[in-house]
Amino acid sequence: MGAGSWGTVFAKLLRDAGGEVTVWGRRPKVVEAINERRENPDYLPGTVLPEGLRATTDPAEALAGADFVALAVPAQTLRENLAAWTPLLPPESVLVSLMKGVELGTCRRMSEVIAEVAGVPDERVAVFCGPNLAREVAAGQPAAAVAACVDEERARRLQAATMTPYFRVYTTTDVIGCELGGAVKNIVALCVGMAVGLGFGDSTRALLMTRGLAETARLGAALGADEHTFAGLAGMGDLIATCSSPLSRNRTFGENLGRGMTLEQVVAVTKQTAEGVKSSEAVLELARKHNVEMPITEAVVNVLRHGVPIKDAAISLISRSPKPERYGV
Repeated sequence: MGAGSWGTVFAKLLRDAGGEVTVWGRRPKVVEAINERRENPDYLPGTVLPEGLRATTDPAEALAGADFVALAVPAQTLRENLAAWTPLLPPESVLVSLMKGVELGTCRRMSEVIAEVAGVPDERVAVFCGPNLAREVAAGQPAAAVAACVDEERARRLQAATMTPYFRVYTTTDVIGCELGGAVKNIVALCVGMAVGLGFGDSTRALLMTRGLAETARLGAALGADEHTFAGLAGMGDLIATCSSPLSRNRTFGENLGRGMTLEQVVAVTKQTAEGVKSSEAVLELARKHNVEMPITEAVVNVLRHGVPIKDAAISLISRSPKPERYGV
């Protein structure tokens, strides 16, 4: 449900794994291109989609008889979209979140929004995450991800539905850890991008990535996640890819800010959703509710929401008083 870059690539992945797949898209132009040219020119120009992959603008047609319903809309639009789709959901389908964000206003993780709006138990909600840059996965480059669900059997079913010769999938029951890893890494990538835009080098990037992982793990521990999750694909792996690659929309967004563009200018030139921009405020609010310090997240919010100059935010971040650390050094 969603014909953006990652939604389209995930559909390709399911089809490459042997599944019957239908993509729902809101724009007839994109749907027509997928059906007639086997291409999504707006998001993945040049990528040939597999035969048999269908697309439609009709949500009822897309959802009919589905074993898995993969939700690939921007995080802040999930509640509204899912409310419209809920009456059409097959009764035994597994609802799979492909989104990496936290809802503004409620501080809910995407799996929590899904369970609440669709009225389904946690056992029917899964999360699919990892260091998956859409263009690279679309090209069939070796990659891997994590299928997370509190129901191990459903996690294994999702694993089987997405495994291909070029794509490996692991399973876990730690939904909380996987979602926090995916949401916070976008915020850290924004900060890394700002540092790159300012001209800072690898030492600064390593600092931000390592400390970003530490504050992610602190929040995870407070919410009941398994801290080991953050050392794997859903934590460190996703963080490295998103902070290091020029294909990362969050890093690119931050880099443009660091080079001197205003927030409005960057938004205007950014064609796809950079989830960390809106989720940063919700993640910081969630951390404060649980008395968790997240200085990198706070610095990003100060820049994006309060207009603090990036250099001032960087000085404030580095000159903080040192405190004992529970996770890492």
